[in-house]
Amino acid sequence: MTSARILVVDDEPQIRRVMRVTLSEKGYAITDARSGEEALEKLRAERQDLILLDMNMPGMGGLEACRRIRATSDVAIIMLTVRDQETDKVQALDAGADDYVTKPFNSNELLARIHAALRRLPVSTETPAHSVMLDGIEINLSTRRVIVNGNAVRLTPKEFDVLQYLISNANVPVPHMKLLQAVWGPDYGGEVEYLRVFINQLRKKIEPEPAKPRYILTEPWVGYRFQMPER
Repeated sequence: MTSARILVVDDEPQIRRVMRVTLSEKGYAITDARSGEEALEKLRAERQDLILLDMNMPGMGGLEACRRIRATSDVAIIMLTVRDQETDKVQALDAGADDYVTKPFNSNELLARIHAALRRLPVSTETPAHSVMLDGIEINLSTRRVIVNGNAVRLTPKEFDVLQYLISNANVPVPHMKLLQAVWGPDYGGEVEYLRVFINQLRKKIEPEPAKPRYILTEPWVGYRFQMPER
């Protein structure tokens, strides 16, 4: 997807210049912004496919900008930061980011992360139906829409991909590594904290009682399982 539009958001001019040159050489169309506020303005004015968003900026920080973007947009978001603690990763993912890259990074790593964030799972031919009906829940795998009790529920693209893959393997435990590689790509496998955050968000949006899930179940020490009710 080298024709994708990417918005680079960073308060450091040198980083913006380097990213513009590196990504433009790969065929991406690049726009940049110096702050979270400017990023929101540019996103309203022009469609973007992915945002590279610095976590630590003056004014509106990256986390708040990410939350505001996620409230209205399904654009892919990669958070950039100099910090590499698990709590920082969880904060970024919980705010709505699809991925997290620690500075300094090399161009090959960044390009691989961009490719992973832009990829989308096709509807599996092994899935028994393109629409799954549960108690008060409709999950349409073709249109990527979720309706809960008559109300449309917004899922981020990666949240939907996680849900779709679990449904495609309903009633079967899916190991952490297999789920990560299916949704993010073959370079992933150890980022279990990603799954914890995404599963938690899915339960909040879909489960009648998120603390006592009926559908998205944890398989201790293994991974997760989508429990399809018997008809």
